[in-house]
Amino acid sequence: MKNLLILNDPPYGTERSYNALRLARSLLKKGGEEVKVFLIGDAAACGKSGQKVPQGYYNIGDMLGMIVRAGGEIGVCGTCIDARGIDEKDLVEGTSRSTLDELTTWTQWADKVLVF
Repeated sequence: MKNLLILNDPPYGTERSYNALRLARSLLKKGGEEVKVFLIGDAAACGKSGQKVPQGYYNIGDMLGMIVRAGGEIGVCGTCIDARGIDEKDLVEGTSRSTLDELTTWTQWADKVLVF
């Protein structure tokens, strides 16, 4: 099945993005699932590499890397990273600057769209 997860919340302060990425990883581990993740709005900050969090806390950047290595695809809204002063070269390896047009294409591609 083809799954699109759209994240809206920032990387920290709520657990929505964390839980969405947990689900994405779990779907990929099950096998037979395709996963695309789109980071939009405050979730665009999830894509910033080099995040430093206290020991014992989850690291959203690391989680994105795990999804990419498991075969998932991650797009980050270009307008949203621009608005937050995040340069494309500062994105987590394997993620890419994206557009609303690509989100539209991914939405048409998906069997399921989950919004967090």
